[in-house]
Amino acid sequence: MTRRQWLGLLSSLGLSSLSSRAAQAAPADTKTALPRIEPLLLTNAQWRQRLTPAQYDVLREEGTERPGSSPLNTEKRKGTYHCAGCGLALFASSTKYDSGTGWPSFFDTLPSAVQTKRDFHLVLPRTEYHCARCGGHHGHIFNDGPKPTGLRYCNNGVALKFVPEAA
Repeated sequence: MTRRQWLGLLSSLGLSSLSSRAAQAAPADTKTALPRIEPLLLTNAQWRQRLTPAQYDVLREEGTERPGSSPLNTEKRKGTYHCAGCGLALFASSTKYDSGTGWPSFFDTLPSAVQTKRDFHLVLPRTEYHCARCGGHHGHIFNDGPKPTGLRYCNNGVALKFVPEAA
């Protein structure tokens, strides 16, 4: 059984959350496969040096920032949103929208940018997503987003760095 078939089986049984889009759509032809993202592995001490206390809480300890506290909520320029931990590009500005939740929200990710897992912190299962390079926690995925995906990637703004498009 291939990895793709295995993920499909787990998903149909309700044992798998929304898996990474790369895993769901992994092509059989390696010539068209998306590039592998090399992991960034640092010690907790190295992460603490690299991140602010708020970033460390969210990215490394799966914390949540206060809603409405991120300046990225009102960011409207064209550009790309990157992981604040490692710099991996996660979202295009064209996928950002105002969800009214108080956190930056997106309806899609860049290919291979995030990985997911089940979260039972609030008793009911949720789908949590992390940066594919450093494993930093960014937020949760909900099925109440706009078309075309119907998904809402609800992101902690402190976990992101906005890079404006060059003029």
